Amino acid sequence: MKHSSRLRSLFADVSFISLAALLLLFMQAILRAILLARNPELAAGTPATDLLWAFVIGLRFDLIITCYIILPLVLALLLPQGLGERKIARIWLVTTAAIVLFLGVSEPEFYHEFHTRLNSLAIQYLKEDPATVSSMIWHGYPIIRYLLLWAVLVGVFMWGLTRINALTRKFGPGYSAWWLRLPVFLICAFLVAWGARGTLRSGAPLRWGDAFHSQNLFANHLALNGTWSLAKAAMGNKKKDAGKSWLKVMPAAQALERTRKLLLTRDDTLLLPEQYPVLRKHAPRRRLSRQPRNLVFIIMESFSGQFTGALGNDHGITPRFDELAKDGLIFDRFFSNGTHTHQGMFSTVACFPNLPGFEYLMQEPEGQHQFSGLPELLKPLGFEDVYVYNGAFNWDNQKGFFRNQGMTRFIGRDSMENPVFTDPTWGVSDQDMFDQALRELNRIGPEKPFFAVLQTLSNHTPYALPDPLPVNPVTGFGGLNEHLTAQRYADWALGRFFDEAKKQPWYKDTLFMLVGDHGFGVKNQLGEIDLLRFHVPMLLLAPGIQEAYGKRIHTAATQQDIVPTTVSLLLGKPFAHQCWGRDLLSLPADDPGIGIIKPSGSDHTVAHFRGDRIVIKPPHGEAVAGHYQLYPKPAFTPEKEMPEKAAMLADLKAYVSTAMRALLENRTGLPSADQEQPPE
Repeated sequence: MKHSSRLRSLFADVSFISLAALLLLFMQAILRAILLARNPELAAGTPATDLLWAFVIGLRFDLIITCYIILPLVLALLLPQGLGERKIARIWLVTTAAIVLFLGVSEPEFYHEFHTRLNSLAIQYLKEDPATVSSMIWHGYPIIRYLLLWAVLVGVFMWGLTRINALTRKFGPGYSAWWLRLPVFLICAFLVAWGARGTLRSGAPLRWGDAFHSQNLFANHLALNGTWSLAKAAMGNKKKDAGKSWLKVMPAAQALERTRKLLLTRDDTLLLPEQYPVLRKHAPRRRLSRQPRNLVFIIMESFSGQFTGALGNDHGITPRFDELAKDGLIFDRFFSNGTHTHQGMFSTVACFPNLPGFEYLMQEPEGQHQFSGLPELLKPLGFEDVYVYNGAFNWDNQKGFFRNQGMTRFIGRDSMENPVFTDPTWGVSDQDMFDQALRELNRIGPEKPFFAVLQTLSNHTPYALPDPLPVNPVTGFGGLNEHLTAQRYADWALGRFFDEAKKQPWYKDTLFMLVGDHGFGVKNQLGEIDLLRFHVPMLLLAPGIQEAYGKRIHTAATQQDIVPTTVSLLLGKPFAHQCWGRDLLSLPADDPGIGIIKPSGSDHTVAHFRGDRIVIKPPHGEAVAGHYQLYPKPAFTPEKEMPEKAAMLADLKAYVSTAMRALLENRTGLPSADQEQPPE
């Protein structure tokens, strides 16, 4: 009788663990439903079966988290007293469940902003500046509402766990003999190990690619588990090692040859080929009637091409940009290199691509290398410089990175004179930044030419804008109203800047380049890479530019093309550079344009487009090829047998591996003074 009672105690603990696991799975399914409820526009048009299947597949990812949580309880089955009175077991379950639930209620807004499950981007934000990030979250999101939701979910879990504990009461003080406990433990351990792998297949355990079951990207993401993806990212500071796997995709010599063919044009002459991968002398085709003397980069925060009127998406969001475009040269198939300001900055100004494992290059040791960007090309020619930014330059290590590249004057939030509005999270408003930029540019004497980088910030969560607002709030776009109001305000501030800049003596001698640092997530997600998040306008303004080049260029391009294009226009004579893009105004008429892009965070998906053809390479699995269009209605059509697929995939691998090898070997800049100089 005593032996039977102890056996029942063993199975009572097994029942407790099993029911607790089911409760954890149920709570994680609720989190998935909350994510869906927060992003209904992304699910619009998706078959109900795809969404339902996302919940089914999601159980496998939820099971992984569940198995890791219950693992200590399963190990306790080997103890003579088992789980004992279960106090420690219940504390453990409530604590770990509270963490999972907290991450779960944090994720809907994260996904709404970044269109990705929790990943290294969340970790990077917290590492960068906890005070600023905390302020941004507090002022930008309904924190109290989500904390109450979290408390309710934790309460539901605690109530459920109490009921489970009561239903599985023990019938004795201890367990059966070890030879009875051991087989039960082994069976439970096998089930937990199977659940933690997420699959019974041999080889690799469950991977994020197993969630991809639908043509709709959101349905695929819905099947994932945020805690799982965040844990992968946290363990993944092996990300550099994962990124370095690109070095092995192709022999170095073959990759170098393909990359040079990809980047060098008829106007380029390779220099020091044994030392530098793509160093060349470029001879631009001078066509401007009046050569610019100065260069100003204006990098607009989250300035999406999907809401830019000059690109045919006229929703009344960007009237001032649209007016400027009437007098300039606009590129209507232009893409950011990443989906975070960090990548937009080093791609646009330093002319280097966003590589897998090096998404936060400006903060990495490799970011101390020299890059063939704007400062390295123009400072030796006697150009003055200034970088004006709404916020603090310690964010993303901007000041450290660009000072190392050669820039000397940095005007940030603490240097602004009499700002009309200051946000406690990020800094001053866009109109304050532009007003200060005018002051700084006017302070540069006429003796020397200058280049300037002006970076906006107001169009960023928490979208803190001046009150009263100088523009009408945007309505009719649901959850994007606040975002688009901020874009409309940034556009207003931009127009106000140009109204004053046109009155300055240096204006007629200045080439302006305007570009979005990246776009943002919209309802229509094109392909596995969510292409519209990369779509931004790029506009060039200079006297006589339309007479020389027309009003619009359809060539596909990315931010790496900006430096060689603008420096070619500015100098109008041969110069040496090692940019990982091309001079877009010197290409043959039949060149459709190329680009390599990659999302932010730990997602190692990389895409290569050539004109309107694109190949998307996920970190695991087969590449996806197809045709995309941006106008009149964005669309992506997969083409499994696309003729260009193999060559484009080979070019993608070659480009990424060659750029990464150059980065790791510190061969990304120009020859130093003690090296052999390229001939003029």
